[in-house]
Amino acid sequence: MAGLSKRPIRFGWDAYARLDHLERSMMDYAEFSFQAMVVAAVVYLFAGAAHTVEWAAAKNATAEPPKKRRRVKVLVGAAGGRDEMGDEAGLEARAGDGGARRETENDRLRVDQFGRVGLAFTTVAFFVHLAAVVTRGLAADRAPWANMHEFTATSLALLVGAYLVMNLKWSMRWLGLFVALFSSIGLGLAVTVFYVDVSPLVPSLHSTWFMFHISAAMASGSAFTVGAIASVLYIVRERAERRGEVRGYLAKLPDSRAIDTFAYRCAAFAFPMFTFVIAAGAIWAQYAWGRYWGWDPKETWSLITWAVYAAYLHARSTAGWRGTPAAIISIIGGLLFWWNYVGINLFVQGLHSYAK
Repeated sequence: MAGLSKRPIRFGWDAYARLDHLERSMMDYAEFSFQAMVVAAVVYLFAGAAHTVEWAAAKNATAEPPKKRRRVKVLVGAAGGRDEMGDEAGLEARAGDGGARRETENDRLRVDQFGRVGLAFTTVAFFVHLAAVVTRGLAADRAPWANMHEFTATSLALLVGAYLVMNLKWSMRWLGLFVALFSSIGLGLAVTVFYVDVSPLVPSLHSTWFMFHISAAMASGSAFTVGAIASVLYIVRERAERRGEVRGYLAKLPDSRAIDTFAYRCAAFAFPMFTFVIAAGAIWAQYAWGRYWGWDPKETWSLITWAVYAAYLHARSTAGWRGTPAAIISIIGGLLFWWNYVGINLFVQGLHSYAK
């Protein structure tokens, strides 16, 4: 009996030791996650710097005009001329050598080199960033989406991952500068202004709808952000095309019509998910607060954002409304999404204040 009386005491100490080891492991995960996010933010900044140099190095680039082939007279020595099919664009280029310096092969190689460096930095930063998100989840023993720090970090990882996949399939390095700088600034805010220690979920988040609602919000927000960035580039490129001044890195971008189509597809991809976000949030609100809709500030601004994108997509699909006005609506929609996420959480008191 004496031996049996000692066993609970010994197992009790073992349990305390295991619990202490688990707590230390969670603290180690949380510290690693924080440090990795800082490193990723810095590396994203390096990527943005490399892409900035890439844009600057393309100062001599010009958009290639469509080549016209017609019969021109080519002078041969002093004997006179010869009629043959000539490349008018090529002749004009040679005739205009006294003007602005044109992009050479060395210029193109230098631009490509800095672009590849920026892409390499972005890729390294993404994997460090992904490790930070995973270890934050391990530290919290749940999905790392419960507050602004975690939501920002995970959303940006999704954004960069989508960019890298798109670049691999469709060569979209022209988005690299904006993605890298946006991610660096976002992670910088995540580890400073938005940072909170690891903590359990508040009672209202204990729901199966937590995963569906938040994951769809992150995916749709990432697509809306990329679409808004593309809309800004569309306005700049389209204005340069109208003026006939497509030079510098603008000449490396797709034409304005292709950029406009890409922005539209981003919104069309994200809109059904954002609709699901609102619907799932209403069901979750019924579970957590006993009502489907209460005009909470975040609910209200989510509906406003949804209405803006609904109008944008409806106008594009029915009236064929394109160009700068449509791009401006796309940009406004992206700004509204981030105001609803950052501004409402930080500056407006509501039922979603737990997300701070």
